[in-house]
Amino acid sequence: MAGIKVFGHAASTSTRKVLLALYEKNLDFELVHVDSLDGEHKKEPFLSRNPFGKVPAFEDGDLKMFESRAITLYIALGYADQGTNLVPADPKNYAAYATMANGMEVEAHHFDPPATKLAWEQVFKLMYGLTTDEEVVAEEEAKLAKVLDIYEGRLGAFKYCAGDTFTLTDLHHIPVIQYLLQTPSKKLFTERPHLNAWVTDITSRPASLKVLQ
Repeated sequence: MAGIKVFGHAASTSTRKVLLALYEKNLDFELVHVDSLDGEHKKEPFLSRNPFGKVPAFEDGDLKMFESRAITLYIALGYADQGTNLVPADPKNYAAYATMANGMEVEAHHFDPPATKLAWEQVFKLMYGLTTDEEVVAEEEAKLAKVLDIYEGRLGAFKYCAGDTFTLTDLHHIPVIQYLLQTPSKKLFTERPHLNAWVTDITSRPASLKVLQ
């Protein structure tokens, strides 16, 4: 059946980025479960959808994609007239688009690496019956704290990462933040007032709550 399909795991932060965008756009889709514990993402037929063997993969009719941030951009632009506007309203406002892209790069290269390691140590390891390495937690918290100090300054001047409207830049942060709010690393967000207000805002959106369900 033609239509939107997401091949991934509902607990995966990358899969959740895509689900968030789809929920924000009020789009119908099918989530096709990929059993990452069984290594299904490293085998065919999944490798024909993403040769790097990582979830998610995405199909919209004849279009086939992978890489969650690219997929969310496609959803935002391809369904611009539906649901929440996830990009700057004026397509000719190149400065606004560049600011959003800059924020997406910051999330991908500065925020996500330590945040994801913290989620792995404090959430996913426990799911797999493994033991949290507290030394790694301390190291990664120190790295993330430096990044969040920069966020605190930015969010003191603007409501959202790319300005005064919610965009993909903010959306991409939500899945891993939702996990970290369940851990002692929550303090990294709550002790910074502007950051904490932003976190409360983006994690209380209807799409964010749907992902948690």
